[in-house]
Amino acid sequence: MVRALKRRPLLWQLFPPFLLVILLSLVLVTGYSGRSVRHFSLDKTAADLAAQGHLLVDRLVEPVRTGDRTAVQELCRRLGEVSGNRVTVILPSGEVIGDSREDPAHMDNHAGRPEIRTAYAGGIGRSTRYSHTLNQRMLYVALPLAELSGGRAVLRTSVSVSDLDDALRSVYVGTALAGVLVLLLATALSYWLSRRISSPLVALREGAERFARGELQHSLPAPDSKEIGELADVMTEMAHQLDDRLQTVVGQRNELEAVLAGMVEGVLAVDLDMRLRSINRAGAALLESDQHSIIGMSVYEVIRNADLLQLIDNAFACDDPIATDIVLHGAQERLLQVQATTLQGQGGERVGSLLVLHDVTRLRRLERVRQDFVANVSHELRTPITTIKGFVETLLDDPPDAAEGRQRFLRIIAEHADRLDAIINDLLCLSSIEQDAKQARIELASTVLRPILTAALESCAPRAASRDIGMELDCRETLRADVNARLLEQAVVNLLDNAIKYSSDGGQVNVFARRVDGRIHVSIQDDGCGIASEHLPRLWERFYRVDKARSRRLGGTGLGLAIVKHIAQAHGGNVDVESEPGIGSTFSIYLPG
Repeated sequence: MVRALKRRPLLWQLFPPFLLVILLSLVLVTGYSGRSVRHFSLDKTAADLAAQGHLLVDRLVEPVRTGDRTAVQELCRRLGEVSGNRVTVILPSGEVIGDSREDPAHMDNHAGRPEIRTAYAGGIGRSTRYSHTLNQRMLYVALPLAELSGGRAVLRTSVSVSDLDDALRSVYVGTALAGVLVLLLATALSYWLSRRISSPLVALREGAERFARGELQHSLPAPDSKEIGELADVMTEMAHQLDDRLQTVVGQRNELEAVLAGMVEGVLAVDLDMRLRSINRAGAALLESDQHSIIGMSVYEVIRNADLLQLIDNAFACDDPIATDIVLHGAQERLLQVQATTLQGQGGERVGSLLVLHDVTRLRRLERVRQDFVANVSHELRTPITTIKGFVETLLDDPPDAAEGRQRFLRIIAEHADRLDAIINDLLCLSSIEQDAKQARIELASTVLRPILTAALESCAPRAASRDIGMELDCRETLRADVNARLLEQAVVNLLDNAIKYSSDGGQVNVFARRVDGRIHVSIQDDGCGIASEHLPRLWERFYRVDKARSRRLGGTGLGLAIVKHIAQAHGGNVDVESEPGIGSTFSIYLPG
């Protein structure tokens, strides 16, 4: 049975979203209004500064044109005191010749200021930024002052934004207090509304619980809501009808239960309404359902397999028995041999169909494994044997005249002989691991893992170094586990060898070992070509290759990952792989902690 998900009361599914919507609305409205007020204030202040600047231009234009810097500085100081704003005059070169707050001689060149560049172009420049001279944020407005020989002189007026922020802060506080008050009122209203909606449903739930206890004659109370009231009436009518049908089903079930309980085959009786009249324990187990709870239910509610449902439909349309094989998907995939025949009543009339389910999964799987294994072994051995035979016949019948040619043939023969030897050794190793695990002859001992992983890295180091592939180990010195050191090292060597094969020159292979949730997790990570997702479920099968040509070219036997899986299983663990094409792969061994 599928475990029921943890459920929350409807009240707490309605109330928090209501409250969240109200809170977000208040935050957005408050934020938007505050932002609008601030922008309005900044725009108004900038307009005031521009207006003041236009008034000051007439007084400053003459001394600027005559080059009287002393008069310009004095006028800036006096005008700044009168207006309360900062007044600055800048030449076309960017040199400051007058400022109401600072000594122009100590000020930086202002030609690069954004508002100054705009004013040089004949417009009115505006900018808000932090002033390192005054150590505060300022709003600057610049406008053309006078045409000089080198370009335009600029008059800039500015005011502190901090003063504006202080003035707006009281507005924000008042708005926030009003928002809190609205939020409290909305919270109370949302809670009341949620309770009003959920209370009738709670009453329906309590009535449904009485139905579940067998009190099917009980009538549900009808709330004042039209929709929920109609739902209560429908549930009440359904319960009354179900009570009548269950009485009939129970009587028939008792008649057949004794016979069906002892059968190893699954037996299902389906009536003309496509409801289960009877099912034995074996049948319920195959459907992964509770034997007693599904009696009387529609087959469409119980059976999720389209082929089996189609077979039931065909059985109703045909008077002759029907037999077929069906794959049943569930917690595990099962192959069923199903026979369907007509179920007749006392008068010979058709009252339904009878299905007998034979679970032949294990037999078919063993047969398929045997066939696949024989085919794979034959195929893997045929290639090197054919090659060796061909080159030997060539050497016997028509040997090359040159010694170099004969040597090349012999090297090819030796290479394929080594491949045969590797396949046979891996087959013997795999057989030995399976046999020892079945007979519990694999000895496990509490062992520090780091020396085992280090030995595996050292074993693969020459091959990695030949391709400039880096290898690193991340494992605490004290990490221990109950393992067979020789087998675990072999598994890690197989994974390292696989990672090196499929990594690019100059790549990186990392080995991690850590304790996670009470289990030992050993993973080998590479940055190679990666593996497409459709290949991942079958990677651990014997002789399965993603790229057969490349695997054989790199010297793989197709048994390395299968050996790793059986070593992990012999330790009571399992294996896993994660990969993404173009990024790399991570092969993992999980062992009991």
